[in-house]
Amino acid sequence: MNTRSTRPLIDIENASKTYVTASSGQVHALERVNLAILEGEFVCVVGPSGCGKSTLLRMLAGLDECDGGRLTLAGREVEGPSGEVGVVFQAANLLPWLTVRENVRLPLRVGGRHEPADTRIDDLLAMAGLGDFGGRYPYELSGGMQQRAGICRALARNPQILLMDEPFGALDALTRERMNIELQRIWQSNRKTIMLITHSISEAIFLADRVVVMSARPGRILADLPVPIPRPRSFDTIVSHERYAGLASAIRGLLNAQEGAPND
Repeated sequence: MNTRSTRPLIDIENASKTYVTASSGQVHALERVNLAILEGEFVCVVGPSGCGKSTLLRMLAGLDECDGGRLTLAGREVEGPSGEVGVVFQAANLLPWLTVRENVRLPLRVGGRHEPADTRIDDLLAMAGLGDFGGRYPYELSGGMQQRAGICRALARNPQILLMDEPFGALDALTRERMNIELQRIWQSNRKTIMLITHSISEAIFLADRVVVMSARPGRILADLPVPIPRPRSFDTIVSHERYAGLASAIRGLLNAQEGAPND
């Protein structure tokens, strides 16, 4: 049974952003972006390189400020980093001198709070298939396992929202496919609200409830496309689904119309 709320947990209204750089002067990154994401939804964002996808994610994470418009999370304006938001970047960025368990526990020590976490951390590691690796160090893990540990770390404070910026972009194709399957399983187990940025059309369709397509810079929303493919999904079932080819073609057509669009 679907018990999701119908209220937007993420609400972006007319968000704009302009950077000033020493080499290029003013860079207009985003222009009047409007996007609402419901509680429990998994939304993937695709767009040409440099279109402002990562800028949008960083603004939602409270790491960058928007120049215009309004960003709210659970009805509260974004004014800086929040414990209700977990962030996963392309590199896991685990601290090499800490064990996997210690890395995952790290967010609970921010500000010297040292929140109790042993059971929660063990549950997260087990959920991600890392239950037997909590005492290992990052160099002892594969790239995919390190990313899973990074996802656990982002979930350690039990945030409402998970923001992911091309988390599997550096992985080989087979590991990336396995990580997509793992992320689907993790999401289905806890139903966090997820916004994930990717350049891969197949990854976006595999993971998302909706695929949001952005234009070339300054980034704006070109399309917001539902993915009507039942879960759980496998890559074999989605590519053979009657709606997959048309959806992939529509996304690819929108991207190819933009300068520098990906074609994977």
